[in-house]
Amino acid sequence: MSGSIQTIVLHTEAPPKPAIGEPCNGCGVCCAAETCPVGIVLFLQRRGACPALIWNKADKRYFCGLLDDPAQYLRWLPRRWNALASHFFARRIAAGKGCDCSAEVVIPFPDQS
Repeated sequence: MSGSIQTIVLHTEAPPKPAIGEPCNGCGVCCAAETCPVGIVLFLQRRGACPALIWNKADKRYFCGLLDDPAQYLRWLPRRWNALASHFFARRIAAGKGCDCSAEVVIPFPDQS
């Protein structure tokens, strides 16, 4: 999406987006801006926020539902295979490798007029 402007809506308590290469902090920017390759295949969705982007109120951060509870999104997956599926998806989306989202975040201020 380089060169284009996109508006995404995130929880007001979400942490700020980390710099590229920094550890993920659950800001949600990447997954709200576009669906990852795994989500494209599983959800048949090429644009928009990933359906597996989940807000965690207690931790005040976003997380990937496919990593937390894959069986919730893959109804055919037995829950006993959750750990294996989570590991598989984590490798496919490079979870834990650092932020790779190049989006520039601009927070608009309310009109003061």
